Amino acid sequence: MYFDFLRVAAGVIPVSVANPESNAESIVTLATELAGKGAELIVFPELSVTGYTCGDLFHNRMLLEASKKALSRIARQTASLTSVIVVGTPFVVDNQAYNCAAVIRGGKLMAVVPKTYLPDYDEFYEKRWWSAPTEATPRSVSFEGEDVPFGTDLLVELDGVKIGVEICEDLWAPLPPSTHLALAGAEVIVNLSASNDNVGKYGYLMDLIRQQSARLVAGYVYSGAGFGESTTDVVFDGKAVVAENGSLLCRNERWQRGFQSAVADIDMEAIRRDRMHKKTFFDCASREVRKPVRVIDLGGTPASQSGTEPLLRKIDPMPFVPAHDDHLDERCTEIINIQMLGLAKRLEVTGCKSLVIGVSGGLDSTLALLVAAHTFDLLGLPRKGIVAVTMPGFGTTERTHTNASDLMEQLGVTVREISIVPAVTQHFKDIDHDPSNHDITYENSQARQRTYLLMDIANQVNGMVLGTGDLSELALGWATYNGDHMSMYGINASIPKTLIRSLVLWFAQRSTSPAERRTLTDIADTPISPELIPANTDGTIKQKTEDAVGPYELHDFFLYHTLRYGRRPAKIYYLAQHAFADRYSNETILHWMRTFYRRFFTQQFKRSCMPDGPKVGSVCLSPRGDWRMPSDASSRVWLDEVDSLRAHFPISVKNRVAYLGAGFVL
Repeated sequence: MYFDFLRVAAGVIPVSVANPESNAESIVTLATELAGKGAELIVFPELSVTGYTCGDLFHNRMLLEASKKALSRIARQTASLTSVIVVGTPFVVDNQAYNCAAVIRGGKLMAVVPKTYLPDYDEFYEKRWWSAPTEATPRSVSFEGEDVPFGTDLLVELDGVKIGVEICEDLWAPLPPSTHLALAGAEVIVNLSASNDNVGKYGYLMDLIRQQSARLVAGYVYSGAGFGESTTDVVFDGKAVVAENGSLLCRNERWQRGFQSAVADIDMEAIRRDRMHKKTFFDCASREVRKPVRVIDLGGTPASQSGTEPLLRKIDPMPFVPAHDDHLDERCTEIINIQMLGLAKRLEVTGCKSLVIGVSGGLDSTLALLVAAHTFDLLGLPRKGIVAVTMPGFGTTERTHTNASDLMEQLGVTVREISIVPAVTQHFKDIDHDPSNHDITYENSQARQRTYLLMDIANQVNGMVLGTGDLSELALGWATYNGDHMSMYGINASIPKTLIRSLVLWFAQRSTSPAERRTLTDIADTPISPELIPANTDGTIKQKTEDAVGPYELHDFFLYHTLRYGRRPAKIYYLAQHAFADRYSNETILHWMRTFYRRFFTQQFKRSCMPDGPKVGSVCLSPRGDWRMPSDASSRVWLDEVDSLRAHFPISVKNRVAYLGAGFVL
C-alpha cells in the first residue's frame, strides 16, 4: 500500500451457467487485467464459478466436480499475481452443499467462507440446495490434499488490513455477519452477490452498502452477478461497487454484456483514524464481540507493486462544498437553517430584539446579514431591529461601499454609516504612529475601532454584536485580536471561506429581487480583502487577502484533511497534487502549506477565546467542542516534514522511489 491506500476491485464476468471451465477462464482473464491495474484485492460475484442460477444442478455431482477443478485452475493460473482473489463457488462438506466465497492467493486456496443467511422467499429458494453453517460445521475442508480454514469466523489479513467476507443476503439481514466481523477487527468487507434487479431495488441496495460501510467505519467491496445468468424468471444487471465509510467511491455502469469492474483506492488511514476517534465503535466491540475469530495472514504486497498507478479515487479540491448542484440546494438549506436556529435560540434566551452587524460589502458580513434577516423573519421580528453599520476607512473602495449600502437597503434593515477615518487618525496621533506607515498597527487600529463602535452601538440599542468571521480565518488566525476576532455570537464560526461564497451565490439564485441578485453576485465576485490599505489609484482593491496569506481553496483543503482525518503533510500534499493538478504547481502547494501549518499553530490563542457559534459541519474549531489544542503547541514536526517535502518534491508516480529512499515512512 502507498500512503495506506488499499487498491480494491469488484469484477463482474459474463457468466456461462453450469460451465465452470468457461467461467474460470473469464475469472482468470479479468483478475489478470485488474491485477495489472494494481488491484490488491479482487472480488467476484456469488457462485461466479458455476453461475448462480444453476438450480437443482447444484446437487449434481458433475457440476460439483467441475467447479472444484475450475477452482484449482483459477488458483494455478493466478499464482503469479500478488492480488488476493475472492470467488463464489459451491463447496461440499460432510455431504452438505454450501454457497461459499473462496479466498485465493499465490496459487493456493487460503480460506473458504460459507453464506450465513439463505433467502427462501419470493424468487429465492436457496434452502432447497444449500445448508447454513452451524456450530457443528467443520472448521476446515480438504482441498488438493491440504486443510483449508472453513467457517464464518474467518478474517484474512493482507498488508496488515483485515478483511471480512459476507455473501449477498447476509447484508440484508437485521444483523449482518459483517457487523460482527468489523467489531472483531475487519476493516474491509467484501460481498459476493447475485442479487437480481427489479424496479427500485438498486437505490435501496446502494443505501444499504453506504450505511453498512458507515456504521462499520469500513471499506465495502460489492460484486454482483450480471449478464449470462439464466433469465428464466429473473434478470441480473451486474453491479460492481466500492464504498468507504458512508461514501460510494466507485461503481460501474450496469446492464452491460461484457466484463465489468469498479476499481478504487480505500483510505485505510482514514478508517483507522475514525475508529480510534469514535470511541463508540471501540465500546461496542468490547461489549458485543463474544466469539473469537481466526485470522489468516496472507502476507503483504511487494514494494515494487505499490504506488505504481495514479490514485484511483476522486479527491475533491473543495471538500466543504457539495460537488453536485442537486446536493448543493439541500446542503445550503440545511446550513442556513442551522445558523438561523442557533441565532434564534441565542436571541430568545437573551431577550435581545436587536442585532448589530458590521457590513463591509465582503462575503462574510454579507452571509451574516442575510442569516440575521431571515432569522428575524423566523422569529416574527421586524428587520429594522437589525442595525447594519458600514464603517468606511482608509482602504474602502467604491465597489464594496456601494454593495454594502445597496444590500442593507434591499434587505430592509436599519442602516448606519460611520467613517472610522477621523477616530483612527486621532488614535494615530495619540500613540504617535505615522499614518504613512501601513504596518500592522495601521491595519489593526482600524479593525479595533470598528469593533469598538459596534460594541457601543449594541449597548445603545440594547442588542448584541453578530460576528462575521469564518472558519478559514479562525484556522489561519486572520483576524485582529479583540477586533473582528470578537463578538457576542459568531454566526460563521464553522463555515469556511469556500463554502461562504457558495452560500452567498445560493441566496442570489433564490432571491426574487433582480437588484438583490445583482448585488449578491457582485459581492461573490469581489476579491477578498480587509480593505485596510488605501486602494489603487484607479480605485480598485489593492490589498488582496489571498496574495498575502494564500488561496483559501488551498487552505480549506489543508484544514479539512488535517482536522477531519489527522493526515500528515506528506499525504495532504500527495492528495493536493491530484486535486489541484490543473491549478497549482507543486511548489505553490508546498509554499502555502507551510504558511498554513505555521499560522494554524501560532494562532491557536485566538481560537481559545473565540465567541460561541453554531457547529455546521464535521470540521469545527470551537475550543468547547471539536478542537482542544494548547496555544503553546509546537509546529516543528509538521514544518520539518513540509520542508523535507520541498527538498524532494514532487511526490509523484515518477519519483516515488527517490522519495521513499529519502527515509520517509509512508
